[in-house]
Amino acid sequence: MNTINLFGIEFNINPVAFSLFGWWDVYWYGIIITLGVVTAFLYGMKNAKRFEMNPDHIFNSFIVVLPVSILAARAYYIIFDPNMTFADFFNIRGRGFSGLAIYGGVIGAAITIFIMQRIYKFNILSALDITSIGFLIGQGIGRWGNFVNQEAYGTFTGSDWFGMTGGKIAAQMGSTDLVHPCFLYESLWCILGFVLLHFASKKRSYKGQIALMYGAWYGFERTFIELLRTDSLMLGNSSIRVSSLLSALLCIACVVTLIVMHKKQTVKKNEENYTPVFSEGESDTKDVEIDLSEEQGEDENEDN
Repeated sequence: MNTINLFGIEFNINPVAFSLFGWWDVYWYGIIITLGVVTAFLYGMKNAKRFEMNPDHIFNSFIVVLPVSILAARAYYIIFDPNMTFADFFNIRGRGFSGLAIYGGVIGAAITIFIMQRIYKFNILSALDITSIGFLIGQGIGRWGNFVNQEAYGTFTGSDWFGMTGGKIAAQMGSTDLVHPCFLYESLWCILGFVLLHFASKKRSYKGQIALMYGAWYGFERTFIELLRTDSLMLGNSSIRVSSLLSALLCIACVVTLIVMHKKQTVKKNEENYTPVFSEGESDTKDVEIDLSEEQGEDENEDN
């Protein structure tokens, strides 16, 4: 049983939810991650038609995307963790399915969706839009698995009440002082992003817009929160944090693309709403013709 203190509130949590047949431990981490994935899937199925997607295509793609994303997230983590080798790829039983990197999962999902699009012929931009919203709700829920595992935390807050600690955290940090609950920051940011992008998707101007908004929204947050974390994956032997660098590049690229697309959409709307206007010469000519016709009518009336 682990005791975790979050903002002065103590939680006594056993990382192991239950055991199957007395030999396979099922961790809360895995259960919470699964809950996030299932919630994202249900959202996608319910809103498929609004994104002009066939629910059957979403279901079939989900069956393939899920395992590939997990494997990609694991591979990404191992590649950038100098303490692990590919021999540890499937050595996750004792860690409660930790050792996964979200960006690996996102990359794996994007590649898989592209391949599935070639098979089912659905619009890849719409697929990325609805997947992006699913990622946000999945991440918002899934981050609480880090809370149970006492991971994805940051440096000391210097506060007597603001932050979190626990037996595992204290042992790793060498102090019982409170640290930044980075998992909570990201969870709240993702849930807020889910709400905002859900409503934004109802008025999206073009396909792919929501995916770009996701990249800008999540990239912005992760760029800075990653700088607080004590377990960041580094780029080789440098002090560059991989996720922070990737997040900054993602955010900048998406923001620039959103601005460019907004300008294109504005020009397009202006062209569609454009109404031809007669020049002064044309207007005067018509007025003259009307005046002449009126004078002719008056002359005819006088003759009669």
